[in-house]
Amino acid sequence: MKIKIIISTIFLLFFVFGKAQNKKQENPYTHYLDSLYTQDSIPLICLPNMYVFPQMTFQNEEEEIKYRRLVRDVKKILPYSKLIYETLLETYEFLETIPSAKEKEKHLKRMENDLFAEYKPVLKNFTFSQGRLFIKLIDRECNQSSYALIKTFLGKNKATFWQGIGLVFNMDLKTEYDPKGKDRVIEEVVQMVEAGVL
Repeated sequence: MKIKIIISTIFLLFFVFGKAQNKKQENPYTHYLDSLYTQDSIPLICLPNMYVFPQMTFQNEEEEIKYRRLVRDVKKILPYSKLIYETLLETYEFLETIPSAKEKEKHLKRMENDLFAEYKPVLKNFTFSQGRLFIKLIDRECNQSSYALIKTFLGKNKATFWQGIGLVFNMDLKTEYDPKGKDRVIEEVVQMVEAGVL
């Protein structure tokens, strides 16, 4: 009888230990460190950043509608600005592997045509206010204005051309993002969207 109890206890411990080991893999924020002094492991839990902002108060219904429209626009546009950042990183890294300037220019021209073909239909559906927000979010993600990015990758002539087109539609590609000043509300919305609160 004692042997059965011991065997079942050992089996139960292995089962519980096995479940605990599986649970370690499930949570991406939990890591386990091996202790230097014992044969045990110590859980280290790393939580993502959480931003807390005061609840928005609105003077009137018009302000509330404007804020809700901003939230909608940020949710729509933020993924595209992040995609531009990732594309720029990949392009920059790839250009470093190309030896000649002529081949680099060919690659950039091909990339420009591909991006236009893929994203022009999406960008055409942006409103003017969404376009201006897009320019600001590009500056936020890439830490450079849209004008500077176009100038770096496609040259000064194309940057000047697109700046002129933008100014016709009241959009300045040289606009810089100011998260602590005039773009403070946009930054709060972006952080809440990134954190999954909104």
